[in-house]
Amino acid sequence: MSRYLKTVDSEWFRQRLIMLMITVCLAAMVLVLRLFFLQIIKGQEFRRLSLNNSIRLQSIDAPRGFVYDRHGTLLVDNRPSFDLYISLKDARPLAETLQRLSPYSGLAVEDLTRKIEAVGTARSFKPVLIERDIGRDALASVESHRYDLPGIDVQIRSLRNYIFPNFAAHLLGYIGEVNNQELERRGNADLRVGDQIGKFGVEKSLEKYLRGERGGRQVEVNANGQVVRVLHTVHARSGHNIYLTIDRTLQGRAEELLVGEAGAVVAVDPANGEVLALASSPAFDQNDFITGLSTEKWRALIENPDKPLNNKAIQGEYPPASTYKIIAALAGLQEGVITADETIFCPGHYRFGNRTYRCWRRGGHGKVDMIQAIARSCDVYFYQVGQRLGIDRLAFYANSAGLGKRTGIALDHESRGLVPTAAWKKKRTGIAWQEGETLSVAIGQGFNLATPLQMAMFTAAVANGGKRFQPRLVKKIAIPEVAQPGDQPPHLVGRLPVSDEVMHLVQRGMWEVVQGERGTARIARIKQVDISGKTGTAQVVSLDKFEENAEGKDLRRFKDHAWFIAYAPSENPRIAIAVIVEHGEHGSSAAAPIARELVKTYLGPDAGEQITARSSKAGAAPSTPDPDGGA
Repeated sequence: MSRYLKTVDSEWFRQRLIMLMITVCLAAMVLVLRLFFLQIIKGQEFRRLSLNNSIRLQSIDAPRGFVYDRHGTLLVDNRPSFDLYISLKDARPLAETLQRLSPYSGLAVEDLTRKIEAVGTARSFKPVLIERDIGRDALASVESHRYDLPGIDVQIRSLRNYIFPNFAAHLLGYIGEVNNQELERRGNADLRVGDQIGKFGVEKSLEKYLRGERGGRQVEVNANGQVVRVLHTVHARSGHNIYLTIDRTLQGRAEELLVGEAGAVVAVDPANGEVLALASSPAFDQNDFITGLSTEKWRALIENPDKPLNNKAIQGEYPPASTYKIIAALAGLQEGVITADETIFCPGHYRFGNRTYRCWRRGGHGKVDMIQAIARSCDVYFYQVGQRLGIDRLAFYANSAGLGKRTGIALDHESRGLVPTAAWKKKRTGIAWQEGETLSVAIGQGFNLATPLQMAMFTAAVANGGKRFQPRLVKKIAIPEVAQPGDQPPHLVGRLPVSDEVMHLVQRGMWEVVQGERGTARIARIKQVDISGKTGTAQVVSLDKFEENAEGKDLRRFKDHAWFIAYAPSENPRIAIAVIVEHGEHGSSAAAPIARELVKTYLGPDAGEQITARSSKAGAAPSTPDPDGGA
């Protein structure tokens, strides 16, 4: 019996041992198969995931190209910006990390939390920008405690720097963070969220040259997401440097002369159309836009009645006033409706139909010919010239002078102005053109509208004998590895449709405006250099409306705009200028002195000092300027 029991126990143990061995073998086989699956079948994928956990790609922003003036004076460059980023995946525990970061960065925990919540967890694997341009002190604090701040990183990027705050703000423009519409736009495939691009001015119009090509680097990070070493770098390529046609000194002087006024100045080279100065006032500091305007600053800009964000030089549309009489003179002489010798008597008013049109000089100018009519800005003379020409012939010469169309300058949002015709009025209002309206148009009032840039380009055409150039802002684009050409030839867009004889007569009239004994801009005279020009006073509201609002109100916005166009020297001119001072009242007193100072600045010591009418010629009229009027 005992032998039987021992046999049964031995068999039971043997079976159990076999089952155990089978179980161990099966487990080993499963383990081997799992290892085979993980290392052989899925090995490549897990190796990639492992590398991605320690190897990361970082983008390197390309520095924007610099901007210089025509003489090589640096106007816009870049400075380093220390931007604070957080990687939510690595910044664990997040609350403690933010608590430690706050005193080092100078940012409140609530602000840090708010910025992270705005992004959400969808970007937990990407660094999130939480503060731009933290400054060197904050940088030193964060970097010295970086091992206590998992997931926190400071990246250095190039930030735009406008060297002279407020200088040429409307011309140079500014940059800002790219928006969704810009990201989707064709040609912006290389842009990413957070990039900054040109938003206004030259920064925008020359964006493709100023923006460089981004680079990148492959880095190894530790468990806290902090960079241990750089494995590979592809360097970013900087944008191209731009040399503009503007003159730093002249531009600065123009802006200085406009301080406290709303208006614009445009100065160009009559020989080729290069823009020497383009100023609009009031201006703004472009540096404020780089890191984002505060609500208070933005509201102050958009609520300012003088509209500092508008580029008045190319966007401002004003009645050209008596500066338009130059166009009427060219048209009248060329069409033969008036001769240079014919005189018209000005009693101070002109009766047409059932209305009396006044001259700015109530007592009248007496008998005047074409030269004196320009010099003394006689409204009655040009009423009759306009009546003889008719609106459509006037419009033809205005269009030929470049009015009513964009000049093609390399800036956005340029206005067209307006050259009225009979067909235009009929289409717009359904009312036929009235002959009396032609009289107002002939002296630059009525429906007429022009920009300062248009008037500057027209003045340049008169100065050079009739050639109309497209205004040019870029002198040179410095592109590496490309042979740099010399100055590009000027772009001729047309000619004033008048004979040389007519042109010389009108030039003589503009010379008399400044140099003559009875010219309306005698205040603009300077020693040694003759200036030719034309004043203008653009009526903002009718006299009746002005008087209606006269009691107890601020009348400044009802006052006339002041114009002055000029070129110098009168022989072989080197500069043509258009000045508009909003609500400056008289071109002779508000705008002409600005042009005079710009001529002195640009032509240098040879331009001399201001002189009075009495000192220039014995028996001349006093130097007190006449107010140049308009109906």
